[in-house]
Amino acid sequence: MERIADGIYYIGVNDHQLDLFEGQYIVPDGMAYNSYVIVDEKIAVMDCVGSDFADEWLGKLEEVLDGRTPDYLIVQHMEPDHSANLTVFTERYPEAQVIGTIGAFNMMQNYFGTRFAGRSRIVKDGETLSLGTHELTFLTAPLVHWPEVMFTYDATAKVLFSADAFGKFGALDVDQPWDCEARRYYFGIVGKFGKNVQAALAKLDGRDIEAVCPLHGPILSEDLDHYFGQYRTWSSYGVETPGVLIAYTSVYGHTKEAVAFLEEKLLEKGCPRVVVTDLARDDQAEAVEDAFRHGVLVLATTTYNGGFFPPMHDFINHLIDHAFQNRLVAFMENGSWMPAAAKGMRALMEQCAGIEFAEHGVTVKGALDDASRAQIDALAEELAARF
Repeated sequence: MERIADGIYYIGVNDHQLDLFEGQYIVPDGMAYNSYVIVDEKIAVMDCVGSDFADEWLGKLEEVLDGRTPDYLIVQHMEPDHSANLTVFTERYPEAQVIGTIGAFNMMQNYFGTRFAGRSRIVKDGETLSLGTHELTFLTAPLVHWPEVMFTYDATAKVLFSADAFGKFGALDVDQPWDCEARRYYFGIVGKFGKNVQAALAKLDGRDIEAVCPLHGPILSEDLDHYFGQYRTWSSYGVETPGVLIAYTSVYGHTKEAVAFLEEKLLEKGCPRVVVTDLARDDQAEAVEDAFRHGVLVLATTTYNGGFFPPMHDFINHLIDHAFQNRLVAFMENGSWMPAAAKGMRALMEQCAGIEFAEHGVTVKGALDDASRAQIDALAEELAARF
């Protein structure tokens, strides 16, 4: 068993069977489904794990219990990767009380056909529970990232159980930096709900936190200012890294050539960082992450069926769906006889809040020529001046 703090143990599992998280996010390093136990005069289990791991999870729980029985199952989040074994738990421990928000119990009815009447306890924001030494406070965190979510703060151990907040992609038996996969996770899973994240963070102000225990990813116990700082930046849609993302598609290579020329000119003119992504080949979730990370976005694509290339259309819709905002955006288009991509891209991007559009744009008619190279140079000059 893994001890986190006095009386707190980790009983989560690693999933390397999964290829797509939530049916869309590539997870080559798998996922962790975290669960915890607080052992005191009373015993509380913090969330379940995915349905395929019931035996492993219950085995770890039995080891921690050492012959005792749990008094509570605290349900912070009802997404099935955390709640699927709820009925398995309640059948094995019929005396245990189930604790959650009213929204959680409504979802239990939907998933399991029961609200566990007679053994349920609905908690509200700020409500407390004493386990003996450990004093728990429940903090509702609606839409971080489902409406029923709550955090649990253990004032005794100074531990925050943060539901899906501060989570990341990747199993715990794979060593990888937190920031990259936490950022991709945040903007893919939580990113639309920045105001809700800010409200949840505000409830933590003034609380002494020495460890954060999320439902995905590692337990965070060092350099917590960094993790909270990242969440404040991400949830406020601030720029984390000064630089430019160029997101493009190219049919015959001419737009790709134009993008490479823009990248060269940006670096020549002192842009601190340029990231280039091919939307037809690269992971869209990575592209969304990079768009939110940097302060400038260049969209480059070809005119296609009177509009523009489908992977670019999908990418912009992803940005809209995730509340992309407060960025400088520029357009590059290619069209052999009637370029129309820039107009279409701009019409979509106007749905995003706080977008500033670059003064200069680029139109390539087939292949690069002196005129389009001059346009690229002018755009690079404008964009580089922002740094």
